[in-house]
Amino acid sequence: MISVNTPITLSGHQNPVFTVESSQKPGIIFTAGNDKGVVEWSLKRNEFIKVLQPVKTSVYSLHALETLPFLLIGERSGQVSAFNFQEQKVTNVLTHHKLPIFDIKSANAKNELLIASEDGTLSVWSLSDFKLLYSFRASNETIRVIAISPDQKLLALGCKDSRVLIYNLEDYSLITEITDHTLPVYSLQFSPDGLYLLTGSRDAQIKVWSTSDFSLYKNIPAHLFAVYGLTFHPSKPYFASGSRDKSIKIWSSEDFELKKTINMEKGFDSHRLSVNKLIWDVHTEQLVTVSDDKLVKVWNITFE
Repeated sequence: MISVNTPITLSGHQNPVFTVESSQKPGIIFTAGNDKGVVEWSLKRNEFIKVLQPVKTSVYSLHALETLPFLLIGERSGQVSAFNFQEQKVTNVLTHHKLPIFDIKSANAKNELLIASEDGTLSVWSLSDFKLLYSFRASNETIRVIAISPDQKLLALGCKDSRVLIYNLEDYSLITEITDHTLPVYSLQFSPDGLYLLTGSRDAQIKVWSTSDFSLYKNIPAHLFAVYGLTFHPSKPYFASGSRDKSIKIWSSEDFELKKTINMEKGFDSHRLSVNKLIWDVHTEQLVTVSDDKLVKVWNITFE
């Protein structure tokens, strides 16, 4: 039994919201999109705190480092800014890419930062000084999303050309290519136990792969349109997906069966337009979703 309370709606963005990220500090999240700033919100008080950092172009990706006091901001211009929480300002600007940044992740075991761009390359940076270590071309088209396995041994890249590329994170050697999706891959998540990789695509499918050999474990006709986001619950065996079809769906991560659909048609105060990103906040265990409708929604979901 899954119960979903009426969500808390956080308004203030003037344009579509593309990304959301949890802070190291409990009860704080950040959002950004097609307007002029990265916004900081309080989940404890359910309110706007401030515009953390103004930006010149749209922001498609945010990434809060776990071990250092920085928020990385990836812009449409190709610029990545490192906002230092201690100094409350941008202290480093990474300007290697000239085309939009779609995802940013950190490999803490290697002390490296990974940045994916529309230019089809992945750049690798030192977390010690934000210096470029190297970059390599993974695709002739956009790299949309990055996922790193829980043991930090595997790297997965989802590409506009519909491929998912699996690398050895130690030396970035290619292990295999997954070519079963028919349209661009927009979302990737390794399961918390590392046994599965979930991939979501513009083809509206979620595919579940066994990480032992990357064979297809299950294909799920999940949504009506593109699957833009996947996120696992911090402590319970569930994951959520968000889609261009305006719906949020809750799934079991044990049998990968659908358990709950959240949308306006089901009577929920949900998003009116595409759900672009969602996270399950590790501190509050609330599900946070952002949308083209300019709104941030915070969901309290109870599992019985």
